[in-house]
Formats: sequence, C-alpha cells, structure tokens
Amino acid sequence: MAGDMTQAIDGILQRVTSGPSPIPGVAFVLTGRDGVAYAGAAGVRTLGLEAPMTTDTVCAIFSTTKALVGTVCLQLAEEGRLDLDAPAKKYAPALGEVQVLEGFSDDGSLQLRPPKRDITTRMLLLHTAGFAYDFFNETYNRLAEEHGQPSVLTATRASITTPLLFDPGERWEYGSNIDWAGQVVEGVTGQRLREALQERLLGPLEMTSSAFVLTDDMRSRMAMLHQRQDDGSVEPLDLILPQDPEVDMGGTGLYSTAEDYAKFIRMWLNDGAGPNGRILAAETVEMAVANGLGDMKIKMLPGVIAWLSNDAEFFPGMPKSWAITFMLNDEDAPTGLPAGSLTWAGLPNVYFWIDRSNGIGGFWLVQMFPFADPTGVGGFLDVQSAVYAALPAGATA
Repeated sequence: MAGDMTQAIDGILQRVTSGPSPIPGVAFVLTGRDGVAYAGAAGVRTLGLEAPMTTDTVCAIFSTTKALVGTVCLQLAEEGRLDLDAPAKKYAPALGEVQVLEGFSDDGSLQLRPPKRDITTRMLLLHTAGFAYDFFNETYNRLAEEHGQPSVLTATRASITTPLLFDPGERWEYGSNIDWAGQVVEGVTGQRLREALQERLLGPLEMTSSAFVLTDDMRSRMAMLHQRQDDGSVEPLDLILPQDPEVDMGGTGLYSTAEDYAKFIRMWLNDGAGPNGRILAAETVEMAVANGLGDMKIKMLPGVIAWLSNDAEFFPGMPKSWAITFMLNDEDAPTGLPAGSLTWAGLPNVYFWIDRSNGIGGFWLVQMFPFADPTGVGGFLDVQSAVYAALPAGATA
C-alpha cells in the first residue's frame, strides 16, 4: 500500500488546505491491526498563527467521543455491573423523570406526558431513546429559542434535561443519548466519567493526549476551532469546550489527537485487544458491531442551525444502520468501504472509519464548522477512496 497511497493522501491533504474553499488544517492517521500505516497533516492549527497542524495536534473531537463512552458501557456490561436492557433510571435516576413532548399549546407551553416504557442503556447507545440535538432537530431548536433550553456545548445538566420526541425504542433520532449513557457510567462506577474513561480506556490504550479537561501540555498543542463564513472565507473562533464542566459530556466533550484516536480504532480492529491487555472480550465486540436497529434505518441529519451544520448524510441513498455506538453502511460504499464497516463523525468535520474485514481504519481531524463542509467531508471521502484504491484485493494492513 505504501508508495502510491502515501503520495495520493499527501496530495489530498495539501489540496484541501490550499486549494479552492480551503480548510485551515487537517491531520489524518490510517492504522492497521499492527500499527500506523500512514500519518500526515497539512495546514495550520489556527489561522493567523504559524504553528503547523500535526498528527499530535490536540483538537475538540465532539461526537467521536461517543464511541469511547459506548466502549466503557460495554465493559461494565461484560462485568455484570450494567444491564443494557434494564431501565437506565436504575443507574441514572433523573432518566425516570423524563417525559415525552407531544407538542406545543397555543400559548407556546409544552404538552408533555409520561413515556409508555422505560429508557434502557441499549436505547441510549443506539439513539432510539427519543433525545435529539437542537442543531439537527426543529423541535429541539424551538425548545432552545422559545424556552431557553441550553446548548449541549454548555456542558450543563440542564442541557441534557430535555423531553423525548417519541416513546423510547420506537425510532432512531440522533441526539444527547450518549451524554446520558455517560451518566449511567457514573451511576454504576461512582466515578466522574473522566475518571472512569481514564482508568478503563485512555490509560490502558496509552491515549496520553485525550481528556475532557486540557492539561498544560495538551493546551500547548491545541488547534482552535474555526467558522466558515457565508462568503466562503474562514475565521478562528474564540471557543473552547468548558474546562470546568458541570457534566462530563459523553457525547461531545473530549479533546484528543489523530495519533491517540488511531489507538482506539486499532483496539476495535484487534477484536478488543489493546497493547496492555484486553479492553473488551471478542464476543462483546461481535455483539456491539452488529446492527442494533432491526428494520429501522438512520436518516439524514438536517442542518437546523446553519453555523454548526449543513444537511449531512454519509452515502446518500444507501441504507445505513446503527451499532454500539457506530453507523453501519449496509452496502459497499462508492469509496470502497465494505458493507458492515463502522463509521461516525464530529461537528467540526471530524470523521473516522473502522473496517474490521480488511483490518484498517482512519481518523480525519479538522477544526472548522459547519459540519459536512464540502471541502472537509469531501477530503475525507477522497482519502478513503485513495486507501481502498491502493489496497490489493484480499490484502489487509
């Protein structure tokens, strides 16, 4: 794979940071089961400053946090401490107070009722509990605009104390479910989520530049978030995720690097084995990567808050399912990504994939809103295509 693939990916990284509608900087790491197959970066950490983007640049990874918290839930289930199908209020009592929003009265007040069934942790991990995000859902955006519902970016308890859009288990809706799964972890372990994650995952995988709260060393290597303007230009944002958060946000809150996240991907490629022992049993991995939605499919994410997200959908027109806690493409993708691979993303154009059949996975790290920026996501898909074009038939990395 090495020569042509390396040249192709290097060219893509240069193009997306210096060609039409450029992004400020990008880091990409491709890993196989035995180690890194490619690592590269282009552009700068922060526009207006000289520090180059590197594979050890620290970035806010937003929703790619979710898969790590899901992994800790799976560990606790393995240990018999967490029943994925028991009412989750057993571990996070506040979930027992959540109601379903049936609509708005003429005066704008909320029409609420109790849910028909309890939320389970499995529903949280599959995004079928009924929670949403204001930047992907018009009803939640109305809660924010008319009822003062705080954004999840505030990392407050109030930001996740929201009504359900439907009875638990009835359909798929992407939202703050994994923030609640983090609260389940805290209820089971008696630890802050940051402590449980460090002890169970970040430490054993030697992810030394990943945390909810930035260390001085991490801050010295940090890239700033940026915003694509209406005219196509890009400006830095004075936005850092809360560093004394009321809630460790299991859905959005981690900082990490491309190098670190590749270690997490490699564990999934190795059926749950890490460099210092097993993270998950192979049987747990097999259960987790299977479609958990039955006949339900995931849907396009509408960009309700334009500065945060465009309309977003991987491989439009292709059926896609959900595992714990990843997207599954049900068919082979046009990039070469085989059916049944694991994929997801984070709002500032952060994307990853895990292809267990070929033993390869990649992490693409950008720090710019809105999500699904054509240059940001287009570059990721081009890199994925370049990887599979260079992969000989039947070969693994």
